[in-house]
Amino acid sequence: MNNRWIQRVIGRECVPDAVPETARGDRRETKTAYRTWALAMSAIALAACSLAPPYKVPDVPVATQYQSQGPWTTAAPADQLDRAGWWKLYQEPELDDLEQRLIANNHDLHAALFHYEQAQAYIKQVSSDLYPHVGASGNIQRDRESDTRPLRPAGAPSDYTSATLGLQVDYEVDLWGRVRDSVAASKDEGQASQADLASTQLSLEIELARSYIDLRGLDQQIQLIEDTNQAYQKALDLTRDRHRAGIVSDLDVARATSQLSSTESELTQVKAKRALLEHAVAVLVGASPSEFTIAANTQPIALPAIPVGVPSTLLQRRPDIAAAERRVAAANSKVGVARAAFFPSLTLSAGGGVQSSVLGTLLSAPASYWTLGPTLAQYVFDGGKRRAQLASAKEATSEAGERYRSVVLGSFRQVEDDLTLLDDLGTATGQQQDAANAADTAVNLALARYRRGAVSYLDVVEAQSVALQSERSVIGIRTQQLDANVDLIRALGGGWNKDDLTSG
Repeated sequence: MNNRWIQRVIGRECVPDAVPETARGDRRETKTAYRTWALAMSAIALAACSLAPPYKVPDVPVATQYQSQGPWTTAAPADQLDRAGWWKLYQEPELDDLEQRLIANNHDLHAALFHYEQAQAYIKQVSSDLYPHVGASGNIQRDRESDTRPLRPAGAPSDYTSATLGLQVDYEVDLWGRVRDSVAASKDEGQASQADLASTQLSLEIELARSYIDLRGLDQQIQLIEDTNQAYQKALDLTRDRHRAGIVSDLDVARATSQLSSTESELTQVKAKRALLEHAVAVLVGASPSEFTIAANTQPIALPAIPVGVPSTLLQRRPDIAAAERRVAAANSKVGVARAAFFPSLTLSAGGGVQSSVLGTLLSAPASYWTLGPTLAQYVFDGGKRRAQLASAKEATSEAGERYRSVVLGSFRQVEDDLTLLDDLGTATGQQQDAANAADTAVNLALARYRRGAVSYLDVVEAQSVALQSERSVIGIRTQQLDANVDLIRALGGGWNKDDLTSG
């Protein structure tokens, strides 16, 4: 093995082009000494070498700005979501308390944290190969040999004591960067796990915020239906009075009764939905649904303005993008590990200790023994195993790159979807409110005409049904708009930043 051979195999960047002037020495030095020196220097140079391809983040098309226009603000470089407590934008103390309980008690979040801790422990496990491995052993036993053992020395005792104390040191010289590439891959995987943890936490926080917003929307619907039921009860009483006076028939009473019973059924269904949402929130915050309640609150939640940056900021602000990119880097490092398997491995070993059949002489000089020497191993034939492993590593890198591109493009789509939805729902809210106002006017007109006997109660029922559904639609659209607002925060990565990743 010489410099030129190594350069042909792995490239010139890992090996010195020539021997330094100070090492050339006198022309009278022997060729053997020169080759020994060159081999040693090559080993030292290669110990810092990596056979992994130069890493480059996969290319992905990034627009200069978002297409949609709507109720949000353009983020300046220092105007981003708060890293901790993005939900405080909604100015809801109860939501803030619930989010804090989620972070402290959610079991899925704890499981993700333990998975991240496993990744950190694996980094330490792989990094241990950068250092010598030292082992100590001690043994004391009583042995008896067979009297008929073949080639047994004459006069050798049948029974004897054996006591041994030993120390063994092994160190693999990382000639081809196998260990370093393995460590680099484990650190990249560790960072991906850290980003996964952040992504899990953000998803749970978003789920809780949405559940809380939806629950508040149901509170508003419950209040609306209860108020409507009171109005329907008054209408039923009016109809019964007119029926007793002989002004209207039994049909009007039946219609008013049916309408009241129908809205009471709707009220029961909405309350059931609220109970299920309350149970879901309980699980998110680590509480038992049987012992958890959220007081009804019909105050509307203000729609906050979300600071939206340019699309390229998503590459830094979304933890799932960071996780996908780190897995590309890990796969790239594993290509270097697979390439290193084609080259010889060099292990330096040293061992020593004391051994004696008499305990009293165990620590004496004659009882000592030692071994010292390198081991150079090179595979000869493996049936194409290493080539297959290298091909698999390269394809895994390509796969990770495509997954990264898919995550990035999907992220852009999510932001555009939420921006469009926010814009359109804002318009729809105003339109639906106009419809609800007109429906209320129609109810008042229908009741006035019914009292004068100008129309039947069917006209009143129809007007009231339209009014109720219009008001519920207003509440529903506003709730959807708040949900889209929360989803936009998820799409923007919350308050997370790629700089939060540790180096492992």
